[in-house]
Amino acid sequence: MSDEVLIDERDGLGLITLNRPKAINALTHSMALTILAALRRWADDDAVRAVVVTGAGERGLCAGGDIVAIYEDAKNSAGGADSPSGRFWRDEYILNAYIARYRKPYIVVMDGIVMGGGVGLSGHGSHRIVTERSKVGMPETGIGFIPDVGGTHLLARTPGELGTHVALTTARMSAGDAIAAGFADYFVPSEQIPALLDALRTAEPDVAIAKFAQAAPASELAAQRDWIDACYSADTVEEIVARLQAHESPAANKAATDVLSKSPVALKVTLRSLRDGRVFGSLEEVLNEEYRVSVAALSSHDLVEGIRAQVIDKDRDPRWRPATLPEVSAAQVDAYFAGLGDQELNLVAPEGQSA
Repeated sequence: MSDEVLIDERDGLGLITLNRPKAINALTHSMALTILAALRRWADDDAVRAVVVTGAGERGLCAGGDIVAIYEDAKNSAGGADSPSGRFWRDEYILNAYIARYRKPYIVVMDGIVMGGGVGLSGHGSHRIVTERSKVGMPETGIGFIPDVGGTHLLARTPGELGTHVALTTARMSAGDAIAAGFADYFVPSEQIPALLDALRTAEPDVAIAKFAQAAPASELAAQRDWIDACYSADTVEEIVARLQAHESPAANKAATDVLSKSPVALKVTLRSLRDGRVFGSLEEVLNEEYRVSVAALSSHDLVEGIRAQVIDKDRDPRWRPATLPEVSAAQVDAYFAGLGDQELNLVAPEGQSA
C-alpha cells in the first residue's frame, strides 16, 4: 500500500484518504490500483458496511490525474494503450465503473477542489457531499485534452445544456451548481464535516448525513439556463460560439471568449463525446469511448502544448494546432474515435443495469 493513499477500516467503515496534499491529492496509477483493491476487498466483507472517501489537507479532494506524468509520457513516447498513461487510464476507468456499481454506500466528501480525475472518484458515488469551499469541474479542453473518467456521462446528463457549457468553457461549479448539475447530492458546511464523519461511525449513511445536510446554496449556473440552453444546443462548436457572441447577455459573450481560448480540436472532440454520451445506454459504454479518445489524445500536439503552457512553463499562451475551429477537419475529429482492436477497454454494464 502506498502512503499516497491511506486505507483503513474502523467502526464498520472502509476509509480511503487521498494523501498527496501538496499536489491537491492528484491521482497516480498506484493510487488508483490501491483504491480499487480496497473496494474489491470490502465488497464482500460483512464487517465493512460503507466506504468513506476524503482528501488530506485543506485545498481539495483531488485536483485530477497527475498531468505532469502524462506530459512526460506524451512528450517522450509514441503513446498508445500500452504506454504508462494508457495503462493508467485503463485501470482508472475500471475503477470509475466499479464505483458506480458498488454494492455498498460510497460516501465522498468533495470539499475544496475536485477536478478531472477527482470527479471520477466522486461523481459516480452513491452519497456525494459538497461544501461551501467546493470547486468542481472538468478543465480538460484547456490543456488540449477531453473530459474523461466518465465525465462525459455526467456532463451529458445535466439539465439542459449546463454540461456542454461546463465542458467547453472549463467553468468551475460551486456547491449549488454541482448539485443542480447532478454532480453532487448533499450540501454540508465544511465546519460540520468532522462531526459528520464521526456520526457515520454509529449511524447509517442516510441518517448521519441528514443530521448535517442543509439546503443547497442557489446555483448561479442554473439561473443562467435560458441563454446557456439557447446557445449550446447548436450542433457545432462554431455555431455555439456564434450564438454566444450574438447573445445580449454579457455572460454569454464572456463564455464565447472562454471557449475560443481552448484547444479547437479538443472542443470539437468534446462536443461529439457529449452528444454520444446522451445516447449511450450505460456509463460503461461512455468509458469505452473515452478510452479511445484519451489514447488518441496522448499522441496529439495539443495535449503536450496545453500542459506545457498551463503547468510546465505557465506562460498561459498555448499554441494550438490547428489554431482555429474552421481548420479542424472532420477526419481529425474522427481519428480520436478510432477503434483500438484488441486493446479496447471493453467494459460491459452488469446485466439488467444501465445509466
